[in-house]
Amino acid sequence: MFTGIIESIATVRSIRRTGDNLDLTFSSPITDELSVAQSLAHNGVCLTITGITSALSPSPEANEQSSGLYTVTAMRETIERTNIGLLREGDLVNIERSMPANGRFDGHIVQGHVDTTAECIGLEDANGSYIYTFRHPFDPAMVKRGYFCADKGSVTVNGVSLTVCNPTDDTFQVNIIPFTFDNTNFQTIRPGTIVNIEFDILGKLVARMQQLG
Repeated sequence: MFTGIIESIATVRSIRRTGDNLDLTFSSPITDELSVAQSLAHNGVCLTITGITSALSPSPEANEQSSGLYTVTAMRETIERTNIGLLREGDLVNIERSMPANGRFDGHIVQGHVDTTAECIGLEDANGSYIYTFRHPFDPAMVKRGYFCADKGSVTVNGVSLTVCNPTDDTFQVNIIPFTFDNTNFQTIRPGTIVNIEFDILGKLVARMQQLG
């Protein structure tokens, strides 16, 4: 389980296809603290670390002090449902380790199970902060199962816990403060960018309870 509070940004170093799977290798400032078989959210996608390799020289262009590389594997279901298959070498990815049992909930309950992708269709400078507008697929049957955004509710965008503003059937907005912009890959999101979306688990649970009467 995650909280949507991003720990760091990782950089894609290599991508290798093995059958239907993708093996993605990253560098990050927290590689030294990771271990094989650990769960790590990448743009909100929970992936298992399958390998950690030798030290890497710091990368000035990525502004990171990394001491090594780690690899995760994404299966076909993950590739088809998320933006993992769109990643290229050099791309920046938001990462978060799973929440410790004695941790604080600074964000909201994030499972790392991405529901769908959304496209950024608007970016507005709000005099110091930024307003992003996203469009996602709309399916009435899925809405009845809790896959929707509620005004002032929570949503996860590329693994970042955010508050929903001005939702419609298939769009919503989020406000990004400078700290979040500077410390996540929101700095790379522009109109046309595809992001991962995880709707709030509370809405899904309430919808399921209603279905069961």
